[in-house]
Amino acid sequence: MDILLKAIPIAIPVILVILIFLMGYVKAPPDVAYIISGLRKHPKVLIGKAGIKIPFLERVDKLIVRQISIDIKSEGYIPTQDFIGVDVDAVAKVRVMTDPEGIQLAMKNFLNMTEDDFNRAIVDSLQGNMREIIGTITLKEICNDRKKFGDEVQSKAQTDMNALGIQIISCNIQRVTDENSLINSLGQDNMSKIQKDAAIAKAEAERDIAIAQAQAAKASNDAQVEADMHIAQKQNDLAIKQAELKVQEDTKRAEADAAYTIQQQEQQRSIETATVNAQIAKTEREAELKSKEVEVKKQSLDAEVRAAADADRYRKEQEAQAALYQRQKDAEAVRYEQEQAAEAAKKAAEAARFAKEQEAAGIAAVGQAEAEAIRAKALAEAEGIDKKAEAMKKYGEAAVIEMIMNALPEIAKNVAEPLSKVDKITMYGEGNSAKLLSDIVNGTTQVTEGISAGMGLDLKSLLAGALGGKLAAGNSQPVQVTVTPQAQPDAAAASADTPEQQV
Repeated sequence: MDILLKAIPIAIPVILVILIFLMGYVKAPPDVAYIISGLRKHPKVLIGKAGIKIPFLERVDKLIVRQISIDIKSEGYIPTQDFIGVDVDAVAKVRVMTDPEGIQLAMKNFLNMTEDDFNRAIVDSLQGNMREIIGTITLKEICNDRKKFGDEVQSKAQTDMNALGIQIISCNIQRVTDENSLINSLGQDNMSKIQKDAAIAKAEAERDIAIAQAQAAKASNDAQVEADMHIAQKQNDLAIKQAELKVQEDTKRAEADAAYTIQQQEQQRSIETATVNAQIAKTEREAELKSKEVEVKKQSLDAEVRAAADADRYRKEQEAQAALYQRQKDAEAVRYEQEQAAEAAKKAAEAARFAKEQEAAGIAAVGQAEAEAIRAKALAEAEGIDKKAEAMKKYGEAAVIEMIMNALPEIAKNVAEPLSKVDKITMYGEGNSAKLLSDIVNGTTQVTEGISAGMGLDLKSLLAGALGGKLAAGNSQPVQVTVTPQAQPDAAAASADTPEQQV
């Protein structure tokens, strides 16, 4: 209990401080400035921050600092520099300056005002500045450069707003109208200029086409002109001579008629002068009437030509679009056909290549088989020759004699073969059958001698040696040699095994 009593003097000041803090705590939003004034020498400004005011001794005032849109209207037709009344509607965006000097000025003029009160307080000043700017520029400048007009209004009004602590962020022109619809007339005049430029461009194009055609015609006619000039020169010479003679004749005739003609012209001039004076008034009235008719006709033709030109332009645009679409489709079709043809050609080339590869493989196989056959045949022939060589080596001279004896009938047949193709032979003197037989034997002998010379063998010595050996052995029987025609390459080897020689 004593502790509580002792704590009371300390708790009371703490509670008072807390109550003062709670009652004096303020927090300003970002778009509103809270101004705390009272005991302070200079007011404290809070924007988007919190602060403490002393209850009952200080106060808090509010000042709007967010952006505000103000509708500025001229409220009637204001004459421009070119004395054309215009009604302008603009929108300005403003806000309070937040620097120390600006906010001090704004506090003096707009403290605790609502947005509507703020709007009414400055709209009159903005309207007055806009009216002044309208009087310094022309209608065409307002229509062509609205931004410049708005900037001038903003620049002029900012001078007055600085004294109030207000900043003009922007000024945009929304609508401009005039009393006599001159703005629409300006638009029509611009449209007429555009149409005039288009007509001039078309005329220039047609002129270029005509010039090109004329140049082509000139080039095509140069040869003809050259020929015509030659003819004309000759005709001109003739005409000059005729003219000289005609001049002499006309001179004499003119001298005779001159006096009469001069008198007649004087009388006619007097009559024509009176007639012309009478027709001048009539001609002037008719000219005035014609001028009116031409003006009406010109307006009618202008409307008809403009409508026809618009229709023709639209038709040409549609035809050009249709032609472009058709060309695109044709190009796509041609490209597709080319792709299909290229694919077919590619497949055909691949098929031809495969066929050539198969044909080459077949030719290679046939060549390989033929090479194998040739090699086998060559091996067989070489083997037969080897066997013959072995047999000849084994039997020596007897084998050589046997081979020669086997070949003699064939040699004799070949020597006598030409005679078999002779239908009839007539012989005179010593020419008889014995002589013919002697020629055949001599031919055969020449062949055997040629073999002896080519092989380096003496066939006569071999035969004599063989027969002499048999006789020395004591066999008194005659020697009989039987030669069997050779049927195959290996017959020499077979005869070595079974000799058919009988001695």
